[in-house]
Amino acid sequence: MKQYDLIIAGAGPAGSSAAIHLAAGGLNVLLVEQKKFPRPKLCGEFISPECQDHFQKLGVARAIACAEPASITETVFYSTRGHHVTVPSSWFGPSVALGLSRAVMDELLLRRAAESGVTVIEDANVVGPLINTDTICGIKIRVDSTEQEYRSPLTIDATGRARILARKVNQAHKQKPKLVAFKAHFQNTRVAPSACEIYFYPGGYGGLSSIEGGSSNLCFIVGAEQVKRCHSDPERVMREFVMKNPRAHHTLDPAHTSSEWLSASWEHFGRQSPAPAKGLLAIGDAAAFIDPFTGSGMLMAFESGELAAETILSHRRNESTEATLAADYIERYRNNFGSRLRTCSLLRRAAFNSRLTELGVTLFAASERFRNRVARATRSPANANHHSV
Repeated sequence: MKQYDLIIAGAGPAGSSAAIHLAAGGLNVLLVEQKKFPRPKLCGEFISPECQDHFQKLGVARAIACAEPASITETVFYSTRGHHVTVPSSWFGPSVALGLSRAVMDELLLRRAAESGVTVIEDANVVGPLINTDTICGIKIRVDSTEQEYRSPLTIDATGRARILARKVNQAHKQKPKLVAFKAHFQNTRVAPSACEIYFYPGGYGGLSSIEGGSSNLCFIVGAEQVKRCHSDPERVMREFVMKNPRAHHTLDPAHTSSEWLSASWEHFGRQSPAPAKGLLAIGDAAAFIDPFTGSGMLMAFESGELAAETILSHRRNESTEATLAADYIERYRNNFGSRLRTCSLLRRAAFNSRLTELGVTLFAASERFRNRVARATRSPANANHHSV
């Protein structure tokens, strides 16, 4: 068994960013990842302007720029009747938003973590947590059919919506999925230059935007029952639901896929516990899955990774107890993310209801000030006080 100051399960944006910050603070960190990078990932692949500040802090800004991401200056929401409303990227910061595949971005972050002194293990399945009495004291992983154990006084679950460690600790059973998401890269779409387009349609919504290399990324959500009726065929689901939106039909009609389809199902959006067990913290989607239409999922990953690292380093300097650290992290997490998650829970009701979506697009189009205020409410309290109209 090997001893570390901290173990992180999951090397997505949240896990890798937390690892980089913690290593910079002098901790001996182990970062465990199930896949071998680079790998495709189901995601909208929209990077909001605020993330570029995080790229600077993490030391990957130059590498990200060299990957030649698409520049996205606005997000346009289209209703089922063809009405639309625009949210400029400039409302969230001086930089543009970016379109970059997760295969590229996640690998750049993971390699940066390794350069920072983080021990990285890829192709590793998490068997479960190591538990001493009622406290997590490490993890057991399987690499090439061999089980290995690693210990640490604190572990972070950054395994995304799967919440692998939190579920194993609490023996939580997966509920019947209500929603299914699909994602693929396309060539020859008619998506507007420098725009991320969001399409609402009966039973869900989806987004299309440019990424590096002249491709476009389409990611959309549909009810699980509708997917069953289409025999889980993503092309058929796209035609029978997404393309019921007239703008989506226009942009996707001449397009063709340039990657394999990815799919995932889940029970719900919203928050989970940021400290699900003694000795265990959660970050990124493992702590809260914010609605994709906000375009702030990637931002929350970076923010929660940094928040967890700051909390851990602060309490390490003060030699605080694990219970004190967990309580402080929960409070900080609530202060940083509680308000925006509440806002999104209200907007979500409209997103899955065609009549409410039509009304919402009309109201937002009528008042730029109101639209600006609601858009900023999906970001952190600090960002909500800046870039106002």
